[in-house]
Amino acid sequence: MPAVLAAAWSLLAAAFLAALALVPRLRRPGVVSGLLQDLVRYGKTKRGCGQRPGWLRLLQVPKRWFTHFYVVSVLWNGFLLIGLFQAEFLGGSLPSWIQYVHHSLGRDSQSEDTDSEHFSVLLVLLLLWLHSCRRLAECLWTSVFSNGVIHIVQYCFGLGYYVAVGSTVLCQVPTKVRNGKELSVHICWYHIVGVTMYFWASLHQHRCLVILANLRKSKSGKVISLSHSVPFGDWFERVSCPHYFAELLIYVSMAITLGFHNVTWWCVVMYVLFNQALAAVLCHEFYQKNFSSYPKHRKAFIPFVF
Repeated sequence: MPAVLAAAWSLLAAAFLAALALVPRLRRPGVVSGLLQDLVRYGKTKRGCGQRPGWLRLLQVPKRWFTHFYVVSVLWNGFLLIGLFQAEFLGGSLPSWIQYVHHSLGRDSQSEDTDSEHFSVLLVLLLLWLHSCRRLAECLWTSVFSNGVIHIVQYCFGLGYYVAVGSTVLCQVPTKVRNGKELSVHICWYHIVGVTMYFWASLHQHRCLVILANLRKSKSGKVISLSHSVPFGDWFERVSCPHYFAELLIYVSMAITLGFHNVTWWCVVMYVLFNQALAAVLCHEFYQKNFSSYPKHRKAFIPFVF
């Protein structure tokens, strides 16, 4: 197991869990509280921070720059996918610098492995790349971004995130084990379950993003407002942020596709859980604060639970 990567993702998960636990304290006035709020809030939830000092406002970029995250992901993870495909099916090998990095962080290249394990990694990297392609298309042609902002630290973190997550997938398979042999594809039951769950969650995430976008459009599709409204339909009937819940399910589906036993990827899932839960709680509070008639039965993140 790539212990270094597992530890790194576990630390990130712990950091966001701590931030989630500190949300009630962040409402208190103070310089430290203001700095922390500025780092964890973005978009519409920054309105709860109050008036921020001018120097803090210099450290923010438009939220619509989220699009850049998926541009980086499509390019980087597409590059990794092509390299892994060539190594597995065409008797090629990954570039030497990738082999060095992933050997340093990942498993021993001489460790035991199976064809199903190699296919699982290739499949998950493909799913991650398809996810990035869809999200990029949604940012470009579906979503209607307001004038919300994100902190420059959040922006830089987001750029590095998809590089890190794709590299983490690649680290789950040794880089020098094929020895010119082509991969023999073995489709297992957990591949079918994982991929089915992936497309189910992706479909609902897309539907929810369309619902959010349509709140700012006329029936003809023209953008008529950048204000926030209460969404209804699909999973919005149960939670305030179903697109965040769907994101978690997408990563769980990848864990299933890897065969359930991959500890490193479950650490990634834990990070996504706490990261998305934090964003969902802040959004839920925004809706409750700004809309007096907001449905009281809705949870913030996970239906019926949280």
